[in-house]
Amino acid sequence: MKIRNILNIGVTVFGAVALISCNNSRDYSSSSRATGWDLSGKRGGLEYKTDYESKEPAPGLVFVEGGTFTMGRVQDDVMHDWNNSPTQQHVQSFYMDETEVTNLMYLEYLNYLKQVYPPSEERYANIYRGALPDTLVWRNPLGFLENMVNNYLRHPAYQNYPVVGVNWIQATEFSKWRTDRVNEKIAADEGYVARDAYRNATAESNFTTDTYLNAPSKVYGGDEEMIKGKTTEKKIQRKEKQNSKNPNDDSQEPSNIYVQKKDGVFYPEYRLPTEAEWEYAAVAQTSVRDYNSYKGRKKYPWDGEYTRSSKRKTLGDQKANFKQGVGDYGGIAGWSDDGADITTEVKSYEPNDYGLYDMAGNVAEWVADVYRPRVDVEFNDFNYYRGNVYTKNAIGKDGKVEILGADDVVYDTLSDGKIIARNLPGEIKKVGIDEEETYLRTNFSRSNNKDFRDGDKASSRYFKQAGSNNSDEKMYNSPEHEVTASNGKLERKYDESNSRTTLIDDSVRVYKGGSWRDRAYWLDPAQRRYFPQDMATDYIGFRNAMSKTGSKTFKGRKTRN
Repeated sequence: MKIRNILNIGVTVFGAVALISCNNSRDYSSSSRATGWDLSGKRGGLEYKTDYESKEPAPGLVFVEGGTFTMGRVQDDVMHDWNNSPTQQHVQSFYMDETEVTNLMYLEYLNYLKQVYPPSEERYANIYRGALPDTLVWRNPLGFLENMVNNYLRHPAYQNYPVVGVNWIQATEFSKWRTDRVNEKIAADEGYVARDAYRNATAESNFTTDTYLNAPSKVYGGDEEMIKGKTTEKKIQRKEKQNSKNPNDDSQEPSNIYVQKKDGVFYPEYRLPTEAEWEYAAVAQTSVRDYNSYKGRKKYPWDGEYTRSSKRKTLGDQKANFKQGVGDYGGIAGWSDDGADITTEVKSYEPNDYGLYDMAGNVAEWVADVYRPRVDVEFNDFNYYRGNVYTKNAIGKDGKVEILGADDVVYDTLSDGKIIARNLPGEIKKVGIDEEETYLRTNFSRSNNKDFRDGDKASSRYFKQAGSNNSDEKMYNSPEHEVTASNGKLERKYDESNSRTTLIDDSVRVYKGGSWRDRAYWLDPAQRRYFPQDMATDYIGFRNAMSKTGSKTFKGRKTRN
């Protein structure tokens, strides 16, 4: 019996030790979980960031935790648009600008373009001119708004007011520029490029994030003094030291001296938010954890069913800047309802529960989506977005990415004849996805997906109507204005056809939120309208968003790979 008890105890102890061993995961903080190889780079092997921590939000942005919500109209459709029926959607976590992009922020962009691409040089003239906001949007045939035409963009009194007169294309180009400037400064501060490189850029010597990650030796026009910072120099010295110790050992593969995506140094791109993201952020349903809120019964970005404050100190004050009635844009003098008549300075009103300001009123805002009268929840209910155009880096005959030179600026002539630069020197040339990437794929089959499943029987861009002999008739019979060049001048041809039946096409974009010109009906985040992407107004601005990498939340921020 004693021997049997001893054996039982031994088995029990052994099992407990084995169980503890199984529950205690091995530490793979600096080695590969797949092979056990060293990933720290200390022994000349692969260097990988195994102790990555989620970065703080990029400049200007606040965190919006993703989740599910009811996207679309939950109030009466008094306009009878029938374009925003309620659908259940899930949005991934992301970041969003706490305010609209201001005049001062946009002026920084214009000043950069003016310095790097002087408009006095003919080959660059349209880069700066194409980025200028249209200040004439303020003009009214029966109104006196010359003060706004002449002063709104540049006068310091308006520097913290939201920029207007910017079309959708200009907003997207600003977003690209902002991405590169933020990441360039990070590269300089971290010592990966010269300390003041971002202050000395020229058309022939500039920085783009995409180019640096794919062909780092080509940024700044290949100028080594600007490309190499203190951290880069240390990596070079380390590489030379490794090579001197083992000159004949080819297995000693030194760490890359440039920043790579695996290092997690740079931020993802600034961009326009999708319609789903914008609406989700505006609703900010986190404050009300009840069934009605979850099902989309929240009417405004704030709690409650009214536009006026119910707080004791601010009782009766308007919570947003909007038009309250015919001829009433700001209330009675000395007793102003909303404190503004046109736009007003950002942060003039309380933020919503995500910390976002002016998600209702002040200016309406561009979002990324191409407009269609319906949201196709049957096909996708996760991170919905209409407008995907898949592209890839152009690869030259030498097998390397093609970098645009100083004379390779790609321009886009808009329907009104305005010329806008879409690709600048130093950027990587992009081409559409072809059959090599789409063959036998089940998730997508073409590069341009703006009109995917947009309502026609064949779910294609062109279809044949009953009784029509034209097999290439468009689904949306919208006007087609033409701009042609003749004798060095642009000739604009306005489409005067009487057979047009709609204004919807692949070049109209959604804009969300009410503005200083709108009545309270449009303050509902669910409301959606559209406007041509190459036109601007005095009541549409924009703000940027950024995708969050990694986990959905910041709980347990430290992520071990």
